Amino acid sequence: MILVQVYVDDIIFGSTNQSLCEEFVTNMQGEFDMSMMGELSFFLGLQVKQLKEGTFVHQTKYTKELLKKYDMAGCKVSNIPMSTNCYLDNDVSGQGVDQTQYRGIIGSLLYLTASRPDITFSVCVCARYQAAPKQSHMNAVKKILKYLKGIINCGLWYPKGTSPTLVGFSDSDFVGCKMDRKSTSGSCHIFGECLVSWHSKKQACVALSTAEAEYIAAGSCCAQSIWLKQQLQDFGLKLDHIPLKCDNTSAIKITKNPIMHSRTKHIEVRHHFIRDHVEKGDCDIEFVNSEDQLADIFTKPLAKERFYDLRNKLGIIYENTLP
Repeated sequence: MILVQVYVDDIIFGSTNQSLCEEFVTNMQGEFDMSMMGELSFFLGLQVKQLKEGTFVHQTKYTKELLKKYDMAGCKVSNIPMSTNCYLDNDVSGQGVDQTQYRGIIGSLLYLTASRPDITFSVCVCARYQAAPKQSHMNAVKKILKYLKGIINCGLWYPKGTSPTLVGFSDSDFVGCKMDRKSTSGSCHIFGECLVSWHSKKQACVALSTAEAEYIAAGSCCAQSIWLKQQLQDFGLKLDHIPLKCDNTSAIKITKNPIMHSRTKHIEVRHHFIRDHVEKGDCDIEFVNSEDQLADIFTKPLAKERFYDLRNKLGIIYENTLP
């Protein structure tokens, strides 16, 4: 098998057989004017370190350039990207800041989330205020940069030899937004022991209960599971009954109860497709204790100990701790 990924004029490829790679290089250079850069180590801002035990993906160089660009290279260090008592709103009476600079920082941080899931929630919250950013929003963004300053050499570790199993985690923060009272959905997917997908987004509608908020979040997680299932089929892996971990028993019961009653009749139809996939056997909704809910880090600010615990479980490690 040979796998090729093309992004505009950049190509990365790999194979289970070295001769296939050599044949591919010969064919491509015969048709196009291109250069062979050797083993993958840098691609679209992502640094890749390939070892016998696994692969380490990070953006250390990008992070250092980001801090230097916005004069934060010599800043103090923060232990977490967002405080647990941080409640951002439009801050209408607050002092305005440079919109171009604020949007530039947000854009740079969003690209950094490709290898740093630990800042995903914080960046997504700050990104909601790009239309009219105030000093309070800039302070929140700078706290993320201070956090990055103290943890520059971190990235995602993908160990070899893990079992080909896919597990999804779904969580929500009920009425997390204090302005429109909408909840925040968070989800992630673990393939073997490797984090392959993560997501944090404010829900489009107001949920009337924690069960409804969790149900909507589970639907979003289920959609991603189905997409990943289809992608894995291209690699020759057929997975059914993909576990979807949820820490709300009421939401789990809603997915298995086809009867519309007072607690579910108002929920938009598009959120109910998860029931169909549960019946088909594509997904299995399972209960998980809140302590083991990995998606918690994508829904709300967490205390230092809890944040570090989930960060480690997601496979975000320091480069100097590689095996």
